[in-house]
Amino acid sequence: MIHIPTLIWSYIATTHRPKRQHSQALAGILSASILLSACTAMPLGVTPAPNRKPAPVLPLPPPAPPAPPVIGSQSSATSARFERIDTAPSDLTDDNHIAAWPVWLASCEGLAKRAAKIDAGWIKVCAAAKLINPKDAVAIGAYWNAHFDLWRVQPLDELGAPTLGKMTGYYEPELKGSRQRTRLFDVPLAATPTDLVRVELADVAPELAGKRVRGRLIYQDKQRRLVPYWSREELTSSQRLRGFLDRHALVWVANPLDAFLLQVQGSGRIRLVHGPDNGRVIRLGYADANGHPYRSIGRWLVEQGQLLPSEVSMQSIKAWAEAHPQRVDEMLNHNPSYIFFRELPLGDQHEGPLGAFNLPLSAGLSIAVDPSYTPLGTPVVMSGTHPETNAPLTRLVFAHDTGSDIKGPARIDLFWGSGRQAGELAGRSNAPVSIMMLLPKGLTPAGASARARE
Repeated sequence: MIHIPTLIWSYIATTHRPKRQHSQALAGILSASILLSACTAMPLGVTPAPNRKPAPVLPLPPPAPPAPPVIGSQSSATSARFERIDTAPSDLTDDNHIAAWPVWLASCEGLAKRAAKIDAGWIKVCAAAKLINPKDAVAIGAYWNAHFDLWRVQPLDELGAPTLGKMTGYYEPELKGSRQRTRLFDVPLAATPTDLVRVELADVAPELAGKRVRGRLIYQDKQRRLVPYWSREELTSSQRLRGFLDRHALVWVANPLDAFLLQVQGSGRIRLVHGPDNGRVIRLGYADANGHPYRSIGRWLVEQGQLLPSEVSMQSIKAWAEAHPQRVDEMLNHNPSYIFFRELPLGDQHEGPLGAFNLPLSAGLSIAVDPSYTPLGTPVVMSGTHPETNAPLTRLVFAHDTGSDIKGPARIDLFWGSGRQAGELAGRSNAPVSIMMLLPKGLTPAGASARARE
């Protein structure tokens, strides 16, 4: 019999995005928010094409009474209010409608695979989508107005007062690496060790669906006991475990901070530079984690007096690490969580990694959400600001992913794409946001959220 001591229950965690999976990462998420609390981007701020009339705004039925608040546990809000509104967003562009349309059709394919777990209204609106000309922005706009209701997701603070949500960003890093350890490439990205045990708590208690504990088995007092798995510091610095990760390495990279950030994102591309695979690009995806909670290195830098809260970003953390190489291990080991990977087919180089919805993420159009409030596959209109220009950013996006730090209503993480430019945008993304869900007519957020938790 396996005994699970009280201590390990503190390591219960929900499935990530990357993590997703970290849904892919712990993963999933390199934004100023994650750093503090833990490709190519599509063009922004495009104006409608000339000589095109905007998509018509069809009248919606009189507003229904707001659905009752959905109570949940999250860090930034204690409850949410959902309000149906009768004003369609006026600043979605033709370009956004056309770029988003194939992503919506792909979402419909994902929804069809979940037909037994979703409201039949989703199947109906997806069937109607097949009749729309994908190049006709006016027809696309009319489709959204005719088949969907808009629901504003209004987070409430601890006193019940309305507040804004938060948008951060994540991306798929691309690093140089080697199949063999060399003097330059000596930081391993490891596969899941064979001694890592994962217990799905739903197998014990159905109400704990989606939660799990991880650990390793030891023999003590003639019993097998499940204890917490090795921490990051133990795995990377312990004399006792020296060579442990080496034996499980999939690939080697040059910089421990870059490896850490790839773990935070939950997936990444590695451009191999040695041997017969020289020049080949491979993709690593989230496989598992050691079960320890994520602790923010950005917050650690603030607590150490190294950065001000307003200064924390991926860029500032990298600059600090370059200036203090002797303290990089100390900073990284503040976070005991460690992510393991699996090698995945690269597939189409223009597509992102798989998200929790089991679809490739689309740059600038896929977001990570808390599925207790926003079901996966749901279209969402987000209104925030661009991380580089602070210009207004209103866009139709889709809930394709989850993340360990993406908890609560109106908490989203925008996927910016792959590579350095996407990383720059993701690293600077940290702004208030308001979101509106598009739900098939007749479906309320309370019903959709209940489905999401099944």
